[in-house]
Amino acid sequence: MKRLDNTRVKKTDARKHTLVHVKNAVFGEGHFTVIAGPCAVENLEQALAAAKAVEKAGAKVFRASLFKPRTSPYTFQGIGPEGIEILKLIKQETRLLIETEILSPSHLRLLAEHVDLLRIGSRNMDNFDLLKEVGKAGKPVILKRNMSATLEEFLLAAEYLLLEGNEQAILCERGIRTFETYTRNTLDILAVPAVKELSHLPIIVDPSHSTGMSKFVASASKAALAAGADGLIIEVHPHPEKALSDGHQSLNLHEFQTLMDELRELARVLKKKM
Repeated sequence: MKRLDNTRVKKTDARKHTLVHVKNAVFGEGHFTVIAGPCAVENLEQALAAAKAVEKAGAKVFRASLFKPRTSPYTFQGIGPEGIEILKLIKQETRLLIETEILSPSHLRLLAEHVDLLRIGSRNMDNFDLLKEVGKAGKPVILKRNMSATLEEFLLAAEYLLLEGNEQAILCERGIRTFETYTRNTLDILAVPAVKELSHLPIIVDPSHSTGMSKFVASASKAALAAGADGLIIEVHPHPEKALSDGHQSLNLHEFQTLMDELRELARVLKKKM
């Protein structure tokens, strides 16, 4: 990975691991911050129930996507701009920070003032024009690894954000595509220590997309914490069986509470702050 030698993501003695502060949430070495919420905001009742439950369980950031990139054009594409009023209400009813996915520069202009964290999904990791625009916005951003990207390609995508002046970048390992078909993707758990060796940026893990099955989310989450990840982004739904998208990989509210209790125990052993 020689091409990374002169890049800004490379960790040097003078610049150790970066801590990204998003109000009361911290992403980086020594911390383990959990983002949780449904795959997509569907309506006020669903979103508010999920938000209150994940806050009670200990999550600091609410996953609240209004736009969804879907493989099939016939599936639920997200609630769209009307969901902004739901985000405002969640801000009033909870102390959660709000995180959302953007698919285009128009979404950036629409949502930036209403959310605390932006997310660039795996399908847009190589959307360099979008990366540049988000870099200029100066808003904290989560960059997901493309399912077919090497670590070098992943880190070079992050360069587009940093070169535009955005130092508040958080990387996310969300599983890669391999020959295995039982799970939705293959969690590249070694990407966590590898990124920490190659880069100063925080890295979190998405156990939901990595596994594609809710029964494996807890195991993947604990593995991520043990491997040194700085947090998680987990799909949680009040009624996964009724979810309009990704219900099969979403935890219900009780399952999420149980997982958070277990993660706190492990975090204490590993001396991570949750």
